[in-house]
Amino acid sequence: MQIETPRLILRPWREEDAETLYKYAGDPRVGTPAGWPPHKSVEESREIIRTVFSAPEVYAVVLKETQEPVGCCGIIPGGVHSSRIQADEGELGYWIAVPYWGQGLIPEAVNALINHGFKDLGLRALWIGHYDDNAKSHRVAEKCGFTYSHTESDSESGKKEHFMILRNNEER
Repeated sequence: MQIETPRLILRPWREEDAETLYKYAGDPRVGTPAGWPPHKSVEESREIIRTVFSAPEVYAVVLKETQEPVGCCGIIPGGVHSSRIQADEGELGYWIAVPYWGQGLIPEAVNALINHGFKDLGLRALWIGHYDDNAKSHRVAEKCGFTYSHTESDSESGKKEHFMILRNNEER
């Protein structure tokens, strides 16, 4: 499946995207605030494309202008990462390469995923989680209409994770 916005194409990741993925996901400013380590090689990026990014509803964020993948976004089904997220809900995840920060590209991608999640997948609610040190992710969630729900301590990292929610029939 492919989703288009005015500036972006959201499409499945391809193995040939591995070099570009490594170029951007190897930067510690990208993954570290989101809770994952920087990629160490093109082969590691290729393996992540084969495994993690091959899941349904995970998309490369591709600039229409250049056809280059510059980020990632997706909807994780309820019950996969958190028992608090129900089967008819989903959790949004996203990141974008440093050169593209501050251009409104991720809010554009997230809004497209919100519409897809509610209209096409019939989800009742969508969640976004972010850590204390990830103010950019918090700002994206706010821009897209999410509101604060609760905070949990992440057992793996020891960090506090803040959860925000958007219900299907809420105004945005």
